[in-house]
Amino acid sequence: MMIKTRIVFWVFGVLMISFLTGCSENHKANSEPWAEPQLIQPSELAGIIEKGNTSDVYLYSIGPAGPIKGSVEFGPAQQSDNLKQLEKRLNELPKDANVVLYCGCCPFKDCPNIRPAFTLLNEMGFTRHKLLNLSQNLKVDWIDKGYPLMD
Repeated sequence: MMIKTRIVFWVFGVLMISFLTGCSENHKANSEPWAEPQLIQPSELAGIIEKGNTSDVYLYSIGPAGPIKGSVEFGPAQQSDNLKQLEKRLNELPKDANVVLYCGCCPFKDCPNIRPAFTLLNEMGFTRHKLLNLSQNLKVDWIDKGYPLMD
């Protein structure tokens, strides 16, 4: 009887550890450095640009190309030199600046550039920063819709 009880407790313990480890892994895999309200839709940003209301918006391209009208290009944020240049520019801004980041190199979920850049903004204490929600890529979600591009 004692051996059966120990086996049951041992199996239960192993299952609990496996379950908790799995939950922790899933949580890490699904967590992003931004919250849903920090995503700005392409149509919303395009409307702001088209109306000329960009005087207080800092639009930064953190991917391989930056053709959105009014954006400043830093290059892929996965490269430390580019991320450092972005950090240098961000140090010049107040923490409540309206900063919008975008990449668009690939499907949003796979992008290697948005996470390091958005994490940097979080770590620097910015409070009104957003990420352009390019779920597919810049071409599909911005260019093909005729939204404003650099001249």
